[in-house]
Order: sequence, then structure tokens, then C-alpha cells
Amino acid sequence: MGHSKNLFPHSHYVDSSLRKKLTKQQPMLIWLSGLSGSGKSTIANELEKKLYNNGFLSYLLDGDNIRVGLNNDLGFTDEGRKENIRRIAEVSRLMIDAGLIVITAFISPFEEERALAKSLVLEDNYFEERAVKGLYKKARSGEIKNFTGIDSPYEIPKNPNLIVDTENESIEQSMLKVYDAIINKIRYK
Repeated sequence: MGHSKNLFPHSHYVDSSLRKKLTKQQPMLIWLSGLSGSGKSTIANELEKKLYNNGFLSYLLDGDNIRVGLNNDLGFTDEGRKENIRRIAEVSRLMIDAGLIVITAFISPFEEERALAKSLVLEDNYFEERAVKGLYKKARSGEIKNFTGIDSPYEIPKNPNLIVDTENESIEQSMLKVYDAIINKIRYK
């Protein structure tokens, strides 16, 4: 299905700047990338709790609420994974426009898709974090099949804003590292 030539955008009175005033926060996309089992979903949950407890309105997008609904038609081929991330990026863009702080927790193995997410929400509104944990041994020994990074590619983010090492840091330490890194960016000025 292509784009209709009869679509004309309307300018809305309530725009992102008015929503920022209402929510008193700078919307942002916090993109957590990392291999399966690296702790990104747990960090995302703890981060959302910390943001909520400090008066920030956020929304967490992860496999539980995206893969079962919006993206339940997609498989786990490279094409399916790319389309999954493209849709997540588009949803994130809408949520940022609505004034929310968006946290995503997906493997997001391809640099091209992470770059698309960044371009859709503008670089100033984008914060990329990479979670690291050594699960490769199990995958290499064949205990885990279709493991991104072994059986299918994982392109390591070239310039993440932050790297958390969940093998040597507690979840709390990793979450606080992310929170401290974003807190001044999301406070409405």
C-alpha cells in the first residue's frame, strides 16, 4: 500500500512546544540496545520507575507491548527485525511529539535502523545506550539458537551516548548511570 496523493497535513493548534509546557519536561527517546539477556528490559523498567517517582511522564516500549500488538504480523527475519524497529521509531516519534519521555528496550541489531530512529526524533531528542553482558559462550556452544550476534548479525553501536556493563554493575548502578546522564536533558527549561 503506497501513500495516498490526497493526504494534506493540517497544522494543529496544540503542538509539541505547548505540550512541553503542559508536561513540564523535555521529551526524549532513550534507546536501549543490546543482546538478549544483557539486562536492557530490566534497566528500562527500573528507569521508568525512577522517572515516575521524580515526576516525569514516560512510556516504555518493549516486546511485551509492541510484538504482541502493533508488530504481531512480523517475523524474526532480518527484514522483519528491520520493519519492527522502523515501526517502533515511528511510534516513538509520535509519543515524543505528545510530550513523553520514551524508553525502548529492543535488541535493535542494525545500525541503519538505529540511525533512522535518531533521524526521526532529531538528534537532540535521542539518547542511545548499549547494554553489555557476556552471553556469547552459551550461544557459541550451541545452547542458544538464532542468537543475535552469533547466528544473525548484531552491529555494535558506533557512538552510543552511554555503555552500561551489566556483568560488572548492578541493575541499580546501570539504571542510575542512564538516569544521571539524561536528567539535565529532560528537565524543562
